[in-house]
Order: sequence, then structure tokens, then C-alpha cells
Amino acid sequence: MPVAPATPATAADGSIRVDLREVIQALSDALDLVGIDDVAHGKRVGIMACHCARTLGQDRQQAGFMFDLGLLHDIGVSSTRTHQHLVNEFDWAGSQQHCITGARLLASFSPLAAMAEPVRYHHTQWEILHAMPAVPTHIAEQANLIYLVDRVDALAAPYYQGGEILVHAAAIRQQIEQRRGGHFAPHLVDAFLRASQAEAFWLQLEARGIAGVLQDMRELHQPCTASTTQLKQLATLFSCIVDAKSPFTAHHSLGVAGLSRWLAEKMGLPAPRCEQLEIAALLHDLGKLRVPDEILEKPAGLDARERSLINAHSFETYQILRHIHGFEEIACWAAYHHEEPDGHGYPFHLGTASLSVEARILRVADIFQALAQDRPYRTGLSAAEVLATLQGFAEQQRIDPAILALAAGDMDGAMAAALPAACLA
Repeated sequence: MPVAPATPATAADGSIRVDLREVIQALSDALDLVGIDDVAHGKRVGIMACHCARTLGQDRQQAGFMFDLGLLHDIGVSSTRTHQHLVNEFDWAGSQQHCITGARLLASFSPLAAMAEPVRYHHTQWEILHAMPAVPTHIAEQANLIYLVDRVDALAAPYYQGGEILVHAAAIRQQIEQRRGGHFAPHLVDAFLRASQAEAFWLQLEARGIAGVLQDMRELHQPCTASTTQLKQLATLFSCIVDAKSPFTAHHSLGVAGLSRWLAEKMGLPAPRCEQLEIAALLHDLGKLRVPDEILEKPAGLDARERSLINAHSFETYQILRHIHGFEEIACWAAYHHEEPDGHGYPFHLGTASLSVEARILRVADIFQALAQDRPYRTGLSAAEVLATLQGFAEQQRIDPAILALAAGDMDGAMAAALPAACLA
């Protein structure tokens, strides 16, 4: 059973200090969850892009940028349907939408803004891209290299687990060669062909190889400390990805974060704790990226298999966040949002004694917001209906009645916190 430390590493002012690169790598795990059964696409693209960059003579910093760009290139993808197009078709009519979405998200966060334009064009064919005067040459090359290795991974994906990748490497290289000058820049094709001659190029893309490369990259990179403000911006960015997965859950994380902070402030928690809880709330549903779209959007009841897939999402959130040093408490608060005081929640079956006040606040905020928000299949409940439903849950020991009492004392304020303007748009 995971237990959050009583006192996480904090700065003198009480705010947390976290390595931004570590956060980015951990959150890239969330993007890879969209693959459901194949959860390493971004990592493989990053590894291949970095390798090709070094083959092109780029220095460690430039190759490192290409590695990070590969990790996050599909930041605009949250739908499993979109992901299926990306892995099953070499090119398709709707490929540009996730590029546009990804570029917009990255541009909103200054430490990652340099990735926005390469992501915007990472599914644009070279014969079109290099003729676009508004796109600088270095950005066009970055985008096209990601496109090239992204398509290599789509071609290779069926063969990783069976240990057959070396058998099919020559055919994959040939398919890329055939698209020289059309889909891909000739000099980038040449770099890929040189790099991929070695068996090691392909073997590093299998599970054990990936783990080794990630460890090497962590040791090579210089730490980049992120402020609490930057962490909240990045958490907001990822909450948008999660909430965009389905119209059934649009803006849910944002509303849960607003209500969680409102309740924490009502309870008199210190400002740094309120900030950390807000971050946890923004990230609490990261694990839902691995849930197939058709399950999240099913208007009827779920069968046993579908319910088991839904119930795994909070543990997936924990697995993503637990590896970020400084996020020890945040990881637990986010992962515990389906734990119940009587011990019948999931995924750890904890009881009241194991649930911090922050975890109990997030639990109430999650249910409250879901009840109050309009969904495509129903209108949001009124304040009185939300309160009546939650009081029933409190009587059944499914939520903390003391936390509910804070909301009950000012339902207008609670509703406003749970349904900010973005949620009502």
C-alpha cells in the first residue's frame, strides 16, 4: 500500500521544488497510455529521433531536444480512436488535427514552447513543408525527422513483443527509402538509413532497451527546477489533454481542481498545500487516457470487464506520478480519489485512517463536480440535488461528512468553484 510521506521535500517558503525534466518524462508516460496495449510509442520515437540527430552530427543539447520532442510529439492525442489511425495507417485525412492541438498546448507553456512549431508540422510531407516560406529550415527538419521516425515506429510496432523486429527491419527501411523527397527530406532519410543499419538501433526499441536508454538520458540531463506556478501550468496543460478525451468529461479536471482548492481554503490549509492539492486534482484522471473511448462514452451501465478497465485508471495515475521526486504526496492524493472511508473504494481499499484530509477533499470534489456538470447524456444536477446525493454517500461512509459539511455551508460558492467559466462554455 502506498503511503505518502508526512513531510515531502519543500523549499523554505513551503512550495515544492521539482525537476521539470523529470515531470515531463513522467507525464509522457500518460501520453503513451493512449496506446492501451502498446505504451511506449513516444519513447521509441524520442530514442530514434535522438539517434538520428547524433548521426546528423548534432550536439548533445540538440539531440536531447529531439529526444524530448519525440516524447511529447503526440501531446495532442487523447482519443484511442485517433491513436488507432496513427498506428494502422501510414497517412490519413485527419492527421493534422492532433498536430494543431498539440502545438497550441505546447505554445501555452513557455518552457516547452520551442516544441510547438515542430509538433504543428510533424505530419506534413516534406515536399509541402520545405516549400512553406513561413517555416524556418531548422523547424521543418525537426518536424520532418519526427514524422519519419514516427512512421517507422508505426511500421515496426507489430514486431517488438514477438522479438521479430530484426526480421522486418529491412522491409521497414525500404518503405522509408521509397518516400524519399515526398514524405521525407532526402538527407533525413539518409541519416535514418545509416543509423538503422546497426542491429542495436532496433533492439534498443524493445522494452529492456527502452529502460536502459531512459536511464542514460536521466543521467545525462541537467536538472531544471520548476516553480509551483510552472508545475500548475503544466498540470493544467495535461488536464486539458485528459478532459479532451471525451465530451462526457470535458473540463472535469479543471472543475475538480477549482473545487478542491476552494474546499482546502475553507478548511484553512496552508497556501502551499492548497497549491499542491490543486495540482493533484488537475492530474487525478491521467490514467483515464488508457481507457478506450467507447467505454468512457457508453451511456448505459458497464459490464464487469468495462468496469475493471475503468477501475484501473486511478492506479495508472499513481504509477505515472509516483516517480516524480517531490510529488510523493501529490501522487497519493490523486490516486486515492476513488477510495472510500469504509475501505470499499479502489484501487487500494484504504480506510479513513489511511486517507489524508487532502485525499478526502479531492474525493468529494470529484463526485460533486461530476454531478453538477452538464454531460452529453444529462443535464447537471441542481445544488439541492447534488447535496442530497452527496449526503446519501456520506451516510453510506463513501465520502467524509466533515468535508461535505464545508460545501453544504455555502452551496452557491461550491457550485461556482466546481463549474468555472470554462466548464460552462
